[in-house]
Amino acid sequence: MAGQIPRHFIDELLARTDIVELIDHRVPLKKAGKNYQACCPFHNEKSPSFTVSQDKQFYHCFGCGAHGNAISFLMAYEQLEFVEAIEDLARLHHLEVPREQGKGPQRPQAQADDYSQMQKAASLYQQALSSHQAASTYLTNRGISAATAEKYGIGYAPESWDFLLKQLASTKPQRDQLFELKLTNRNENGREYDFFRDRLMFPIRDKRGRVIGFGGRVLGDGTPKYLNSPETRLFHKGRELYGLYEARQQDERLNRVLIVEGYMDVVGLADKGISFAVACLGTATTPDHMQTLFRLTSTVTCCYDGDRAGRDAAWRALQSALPHLKDGVELNFVFLPDGEDPDSLVKQEGKEAFLHRLEQAQPLGIYLFDHLVKELDVSTDAGKSALWVKANELIKQIPSEFYRDALYGKLQALVGKSVQATSRPVAKSAVSAAATPVPKITPMRRAIALLVQHPVLAQVMPVAPELAQANLPGIQLLLALQEKLLQQPKATTAQLLEHWRDTAEYNILAKLTLWDHQVAEEQLTQEFLDTFRSIEDQYLAQRLEELQRKDTLAQLTQAEKQEFVLLLKAFKSK
Repeated sequence: MAGQIPRHFIDELLARTDIVELIDHRVPLKKAGKNYQACCPFHNEKSPSFTVSQDKQFYHCFGCGAHGNAISFLMAYEQLEFVEAIEDLARLHHLEVPREQGKGPQRPQAQADDYSQMQKAASLYQQALSSHQAASTYLTNRGISAATAEKYGIGYAPESWDFLLKQLASTKPQRDQLFELKLTNRNENGREYDFFRDRLMFPIRDKRGRVIGFGGRVLGDGTPKYLNSPETRLFHKGRELYGLYEARQQDERLNRVLIVEGYMDVVGLADKGISFAVACLGTATTPDHMQTLFRLTSTVTCCYDGDRAGRDAAWRALQSALPHLKDGVELNFVFLPDGEDPDSLVKQEGKEAFLHRLEQAQPLGIYLFDHLVKELDVSTDAGKSALWVKANELIKQIPSEFYRDALYGKLQALVGKSVQATSRPVAKSAVSAAATPVPKITPMRRAIALLVQHPVLAQVMPVAPELAQANLPGIQLLLALQEKLLQQPKATTAQLLEHWRDTAEYNILAKLTLWDHQVAEEQLTQEFLDTFRSIEDQYLAQRLEELQRKDTLAQLTQAEKQEFVLLLKAFKSK
């Protein structure tokens, strides 16, 4: 789906965008023959295997399999949703993103000034902090410097029922907007009032630094201790992580992330120079959280209290992470002493001692089996059997073959049962489809590959609508590509792939785009025409066989009899 953005606009964006320039701005590229190269930004490597083609407007990593066009790169590198990537490209070219009215129920769209209103609220809270002694003193007593408070935009919501209402909502539409963004609330009588009151305020920013929600902490003994923004059209707590935007603002690429439990842990660690901590927003660590983090960094460490609640949270985090454990990433666990949290501990022992604690983190494999074994008596056959079943259910979710093999090795040592490689569950690879070998190249796949890689060949491809009747796998895709290219003679490889992005055909097109056909440029047209003729021959052979069956049954029409005679002559002449 194009998110109600017209297809022609997406094509125009891709036509205006030079993928080499776009990527080079983020990942410095070097010329290598016709293409450009760099070390892959999506996995750790020492020798460059990341290639960008200016001709195809396409990138591919021969190490991890990452591939795509300019939109795909922005989605992966900047961690953007499809529509967000389109919006970023549009801004780059100073274009407004048009919208189409889709069918069926639509997810609420952000209004033009939603983000502006959220930022205004954050600024008002920050201004209020400077004039509220108790809130400022609280931060000082917690050891949070003014610089850290400024970096994270910490503010204060006054003990007032209409602090924001008075300053941000002078009209009915504005009042409705504040209510929809959950900056205000309404009682049964329709009376409106500020949602956050007398709380220290932590703005929650999305990947692009826009304020999308807030977390509010009481200064005294009130309840709840933390109050988070409810779900809105901007804020989806299961997808966002507090502090991730700030952590990504460092000069160097983020090579590790520490997951902690609260806002104060994030800012407390940052104040001591540990600026790679993030926190979930009133929810357990979700698969979306883990997927986001493993795209951004190679090492994720979960840091929780050592009590039962902390260990339960760690176990939920592990379960969320398993389907996203690809090669080259690492998941570890740190459990703190009773009564301590990261904020209090780093103040007691200092930055270096805390970092040393992180270096001693429990690897995934040790934590996983420690947790399972505590619940079972593995000295008995029943206990070993139960461990075998439970561990298998978890391990088979992991896409990384390396991790699966390592964990099966540990499982074998614990239960004394040999694990045959052929009997192990094979999880779907986390590596992109492009990293797997291209399927056997049939004439149909050769034709599709040549056409996708060299769209100009559509100008020499014969128009043969009768081929739509052929019982040949891929024929509908070949004809659809031809139709698309006749409508858009200047379409690039990147635009073609974008057209098929969310279809079943996308993966095969991506694989064929990466196939090295080894045909010299001056021979491309002849190679394509020869391949197309072989497809026509397959169709004609099928048609002749069909007509022969009908002739045997004396069911041929006059036109079919003429066609039958012509086909017989044609095949005899060959």
